Amino acid sequence: MTPVLAIWDRHQLAARADDVLDVYADAMQVTRSAARSRRSVLSAHLDREGLKAVAALDGDRLVGIAYGYQGAPGQWWHDHVRAAMGPRLAKEWLRDAFEVCELHVRPPLQGLGLGRDLLVQLLGQTRALTAVLTTPDADTRARTFYRDAGWVDLVRDLRFPGDPRSFAVLGLEL
Repeated sequence: MTPVLAIWDRHQLAARADDVLDVYADAMQVTRSAARSRRSVLSAHLDREGLKAVAALDGDRLVGIAYGYQGAPGQWWHDHVRAAMGPRLAKEWLRDAFEVCELHVRPPLQGLGLGRDLLVQLLGQTRALTAVLTTPDADTRARTFYRDAGWVDLVRDLRFPGDPRSFAVLGLEL
């Protein structure tokens, strides 16, 4: 069966939070408990301006998710990225940016175009001038996926407090 894409509002995203975090766990190869510890992060995003979400469903089973919102100063991720960019780059890329928070597809369905479809559908819902996101700063399938879709490196080797990994900030002109 081919997954069906559905636009979700904040209520649907909240109601299926466990499923969203389970898709995250599968895609990121972390334990369910580690993924579900991110529930407060997901909950905080539900009230953000311009929240958009797209779900990929196989019947009632969530197999992919993409969501984001209009970023703004005073938000943790936005402020860390702004500081790493510096004033000129931040003005260009964050002035009117849609921040892609999560884009995940369960591993058996990766590489089949579902992630691309989710991302296109998600970005098609915003009127922002740019889109930005972070991904591990390494040669991963995700990094290749974004580069192939036209995303460009804005910042490399970004470190978030409490996370030892290195991230890249990517941007796309919409």
